[in-house]
Amino acid sequence: MLDIQFIIDNPELVKKKSKLKGYDVDSEVDQILEIHKEVLQKLAEVQPLREKRNKSAAQKQTKPSPQEIEEGKKLREDIVNREAVLGQKVKERDKLLKIVPNMPLDDVLEGASEADNQVAKKVGEPKGYDFKPKNHWEISAAEATIDKPRAAKVAGSRFVYLKGGLVQLQFAIIQWTLQQLSDERLIEKLIQENNLNIVAKPFTPVLPPALVNTKAYQATTRLDAEEVTYKLADDELWLNASAEHSLCNMYMDEILPEAELPIRYLGYATSFRREAGTYGKDTEGTIRMHQFDKLEMEVFSTPETSLDEHKLLIAIEEYLVQQLDLPYQVLQKCTADIGKPNARGIDIEVWFPGQDKYRETHTADYMTDYQARSLKTRLRRADSIIEFVHTNDATAFAFPRLLAAIMENYQTHDGHVIVPEVLRPFMAGNTEI
Repeated sequence: MLDIQFIIDNPELVKKKSKLKGYDVDSEVDQILEIHKEVLQKLAEVQPLREKRNKSAAQKQTKPSPQEIEEGKKLREDIVNREAVLGQKVKERDKLLKIVPNMPLDDVLEGASEADNQVAKKVGEPKGYDFKPKNHWEISAAEATIDKPRAAKVAGSRFVYLKGGLVQLQFAIIQWTLQQLSDERLIEKLIQENNLNIVAKPFTPVLPPALVNTKAYQATTRLDAEEVTYKLADDELWLNASAEHSLCNMYMDEILPEAELPIRYLGYATSFRREAGTYGKDTEGTIRMHQFDKLEMEVFSTPETSLDEHKLLIAIEEYLVQQLDLPYQVLQKCTADIGKPNARGIDIEVWFPGQDKYRETHTADYMTDYQARSLKTRLRRADSIIEFVHTNDATAFAFPRLLAAIMENYQTHDGHVIVPEVLRPFMAGNTEI
């Protein structure tokens, strides 16, 4: 949620920037301001009564008289009734607050759809082939490493059995990525190269829960039940749609000491998405699946370092793709495409020669305190001041897309796939699959 004081101070700006993200919240902002006035009024009514009750209790030395008992009873009832009204008004206000999106940073491009995103830079040249390159599902056919027909019998469409060399390749990538992001020297190198004012603290590997309860999921501002998320029929539990969805809420309702920040996690999770509204899109291969594995980075930081943490995550994404020698482009996402809780968003798109186009493989989301405010995740400064942390998340690797990218970029004329050099130490001596 946005800070209510920011909305009070900047109502027209909130309305304008919300529209740039595709959200018309004019009436909600007006209602928030009106209800907040009522909240302040009700609070002003109940606060003196609370003080009177506390003062009376502190001064009481002898057994109260029947009259004092009756007065105390009426005072308690009055407080309870007024607090109930106050609580209801706060709920009404906060429900509306959750509708208002985060504000985009000033450097986010204005745009009406993803078509208005802009390429910030391109790195690497697509490789030349002396044969017509195949797409990854055609490559997999020779070794049957991607088996969709049999998965469809068991689970339905958009599921696969991955087999043989592709499974070995995925686990090699996991081991290599864990090694890279656990290396403090690498983090320091990327910080210096990008002129960032943050500490060189490595990432801690995490295996998060695959299920998230309704309260914790709603607080992430990521729960999109209709389009994305699967719910268990008999429980208030949802299948995780991405690793960060059960990482960002790890410290829900907690206060973290400033000295512990930043906290950087690398989470690995099998994730599930409904992919509603994508009928007919990417029906072949592994690009758009109901079940997929993912390595995701999550960072909790102070407000003053959070933008640099966002830039570090982007630098890490680029480094990982560069080490795999995959041509890519960095996409600056416009206001309409960064998402409701994001203040800024960057995508990386890798070149797929078999499809003759760049495709999204990574994203980096900068949340400011929008997510933490809903999660009530705070930090305590050295001087004991308490404020909200800032959160960032970014893709390390989404495996269905990454495996497809490697297959298409490293294919040979005879239908094999060369293993990228940095992964070979984790492939038991295999140089191709």
